[in-house]
Amino acid sequence: MSAIAKPQAADVLIDVNNLTIGWGPDAVLQKEATFQVERGDIFVILGGSGCGKSTLLRHLVGLEEPLSGEITIAGLGKPRLDVGRPPFGVMFQGGALFGSLTVGENVALPIEQWTSLPHDAVTAIVRAKLRLVGLSSAEDKFPAEISGGMKKRAAIARAMALEPSLIFLDEPSAGLDPVSSVELDELILTLSDGLGLTVVIVTHELHSIFKIVKRCIVLDKDTRSILAEGDPRELRDHSDNPAIHRFFSRTSDSDSTAKDT
Repeated sequence: MSAIAKPQAADVLIDVNNLTIGWGPDAVLQKEATFQVERGDIFVILGGSGCGKSTLLRHLVGLEEPLSGEITIAGLGKPRLDVGRPPFGVMFQGGALFGSLTVGENVALPIEQWTSLPHDAVTAIVRAKLRLVGLSSAEDKFPAEISGGMKKRAAIARAMALEPSLIFLDEPSAGLDPVSSVELDELILTLSDGLGLTVVIVTHELHSIFKIVKRCIVLDKDTRSILAEGDPRELRDHSDNPAIHRFFSRTSDSDSTAKDT
């Protein structure tokens, strides 16, 4: 794994130490993973199919218990979803909007669940969040009435409803056309820069990775470990690990062999 200077403790928002995840000793996906996410970072979890990217995300947000190791967020210990208002927002893959609720009602849901704000205040917050993601005109529409890109934006608005400083995005660009994908990338950059958000993303979209990501980890299915860590552009251009080169150039072993002959 490439040598990367560790951030100072004051800058660390997420601290993962010796984390082992999976479904038991015979089905380990990642073992003894250690990494940190700095405040204000756009951090991405990468890797091939089956390496445990989305499962790692589920552990980070507290939906799964690790086999061993520790996760600390904002110095508060591991995330627990049963102890009250969550300290972060999550956009699940596909958006996961409730089809029976309007876009505005979807965004209002966490505010109504975790606060006692009056209806007018909730409505004002919902409209502000939708305006922030460019969906002011979609408040009264149902998810089935809006495009895939709009659903992703609405899910991000819901993830930000409680004013978190940290949001998790699971495959935000998956299934989007190129134009919508670029627009979503620009939104993520705007939110990170303008609001100081820390963003943790699971994705496989290379154009998004190189455009918006500051740091990444690359998970490996075969070794069940973090294969590399750092700036994805630096890893793409300078890594001497053949597996990292293949991942970022989207080539296979047979492609590399053919080029060498």
